[in-house]
Formats: sequence, structure tokens, C-alpha cells
Amino acid sequence: MAPTSSLCLFFLFLFSLPYSSFQERQHLAVDLLIDAVISAIGPINPGPEPPPPPAVPTPSPSPGSPLAPALFVLGDSTVDCGTNNYLGTFARADRPPYGRDFDTHRPTGRFSNGRIIVDYLALRLGLPFVPPFLGQSGEIEEMIHGVNYASAAAGILFLSGSDLGQHVSLTRQIQQVTDTFEQFALGLGEEAAADLVARSVFYVSIGSNDFIHYYLRNTSSVQSLYLPWEFNQLLATTVNEELKNLYNANVRKVVVMGLAPIGCTPHYLWQYGSENGECVDEINNVVIEFNYAMKYMVYVLNHELPGAMITFCDAFEGSMDILTNRQRYGFETTADACCGLGKYGGLIMCLLPEMACSDASTHVWWDEFHPTDAVNRILAENVWSGEHTTMCSPMHLRDMI
Repeated sequence: MAPTSSLCLFFLFLFSLPYSSFQERQHLAVDLLIDAVISAIGPINPGPEPPPPPAVPTPSPSPGSPLAPALFVLGDSTVDCGTNNYLGTFARADRPPYGRDFDTHRPTGRFSNGRIIVDYLALRLGLPFVPPFLGQSGEIEEMIHGVNYASAAAGILFLSGSDLGQHVSLTRQIQQVTDTFEQFALGLGEEAAADLVARSVFYVSIGSNDFIHYYLRNTSSVQSLYLPWEFNQLLATTVNEELKNLYNANVRKVVVMGLAPIGCTPHYLWQYGSENGECVDEINNVVIEFNYAMKYMVYVLNHELPGAMITFCDAFEGSMDILTNRQRYGFETTADACCGLGKYGGLIMCLLPEMACSDASTHVWWDEFHPTDAVNRILAENVWSGEHTTMCSPMHLRDMI
């Protein structure tokens, strides 16, 4: 009990500080607490110091002119490429072994061993990797090919993920998009800026934290207020309003990514005591309902908004195809995380290089919640053209541009 009491007093002290001092000390506190957890696990070789989020070199994109002028990304840890490196939060991927198989072989803030889905899509579009908004100076040249606003732990609802520390909420991400558009209008002129926005691709991937860090935990007794289908309707309605806000800012081409099978993640296999890696159906059933609500929302928006080209891509369907046909895709395990502790590696987040397997390409899951680079590549190919299985409706990204 003593360590817990001391920890509580520590956080009470943090909350008594002025806001600016609190932000700085919260960031420090997270670093200290993560280091304490790492030290408790055992001796480690820390390896090279993670760099501040640099400009990431991009492999040569497809030859010729880009198929879209820019790619803009909103969402959570599924597409965060470094936003949370700047925040006081446990939801950070700025330490090894994250990024070990990335192009730089160093952690960038991506929650994977390598690339995330939007990296592969950027290359398909003939664009460079999209940089995080918080890492930019505000110069148009840095943002002209796209910006990534995604923040790990963010949810559709403001409170989702708050237990992990700071994050950039979906509402705030939309405001950052607006700020970017204002910069474009000032630097390029309103007509040119509006044309750039209309021809660009917007990718939205969010919603998992509304379940992982809110509904499934019954935070604030939310389950007594909303049945699962009512909660899903609340989420879909909220996203609907945010997509309309983007449309009113002249956004026309949007990919809305559904949720993957959360009930198949190593964390929930461990938490629910799965015997042989069977997925948790009661969780997945809620995810299926959420995806259905989002798909219907996209259908309605396409009919309501003139000129809108919005597509819904069902990450659940794409992921289940991989889990069901793992041998066809070359995966040896669909249950065990490459990096983690406990049964299935679902007990604790990936903290140390020593916790990781030697070959992530044989695993579906990189850590307790996130897929490997290999899975991200397959899903990106499905979003682009349905190469392996049809995930997107009413169109693939290739058809949109």
C-alpha cells in the first residue's frame, strides 16, 4: 500500500502546480514512471537514445506525378506517427524496440515494428511519409504534401484514453486541420488552397480507445447509461458531425477506417483467459456493430453531401481474413504478440528490446494491441485496391483518386 499512497501524493502534487508547470512535470513524470517499470522488470541494455522526431526519409515513391496532392491523417495509435512524442503520456512509442524494422531502424512514435498503414498508402499515392502536426514549424513547405494529426489514446469521445495522460482529441485534431487550411489560404491564396484540399485524401482511423479505455472498462458507469448499440450510435453520430465539419472546409475524399477485431488482441486474450487463442466474441460483437453503424453513416453522407467521395474500410473483415488464413499470408501465430509479457504477451505494453521476438514478420500482433508491419502492409493493399480481400465500400482508394 505504501508505494500506491506515495504515487497518489505525487500526482496530487502535480495537479497543484500551475498549468504550464504541470505540463512539463507531467511529461517528466511519465518518463520517470516508465523508467521505473523498466527497472523493475530487470537489467537492460538501453541501446541508442531515441532521437527527437526527425524528418523521416521516404523510400522513392511511384514514378511520375503524385496521384493526390496530399494525404491528411486523423486518428489514434493505429496511425500516430510521432504526435505523442511531444506529450506527457504513457501512450508513446518513442523507445526501442518500436521502429526496429522501420526504414530508419529507430523509433519514430509509430506503434509498430515498422511502417503503419498510412505509410504504405502514401507511397501508393506517390507522396512522402506524412509528418506529425506537432513536429512542424508551420511552414507551408512542410505541410504541402500532408500532415498527420493522429494521437495515440485519442478517441471519438473527449474522455476516452484520458487515463493514459495527454492526447490530442478528435475535436482538437479537426481544429488543427482548420488551422492548417488557414495557413494554406494565407500562403497559396484561398482558391488554390481550396483546390488542394478538395483533391487531397483524408484518412480517419479512430474509435478503439472508446472501447478499450472507456466502454469496456465501464468508466463513469457508462454501461449503465448506454447499451452497446446505443454507445455505437453515439460514436457514429459524433464522427458524422466531424466529417460534416471537414466537408464544410472543402474536404471531399475521405477514407474512414473501421475497427479491427479488438477481441482478438493479445491483451484481451490474456485478460479473458482464452485457452487456445480463441477471440473474445462478446467484445468483437460490439466492434461488428460499431463498424456497421459507421458503414451506414458513410452511405448516408455520400447521398447527402454533393461531390463527397467517402469510403468505409472494414478493418475487422480484413483482419479476420488474415487471422483465418494465416498460413496463406506466412504468419506462424495469430495470438501471441511479438513484444510483450505474460500469456500471449498481453499483460503489459512493449517496453524493452529484450521483450521482443526475433522475427516480427511471422506474427500478426506486434504488441498487446497493435499489428506488425506485415499486417499493416496487407491491410493497406486492401484499402488501396482490395488486393487480398474486399474491405472497402463503396470504393477502394485507387478508385477514389
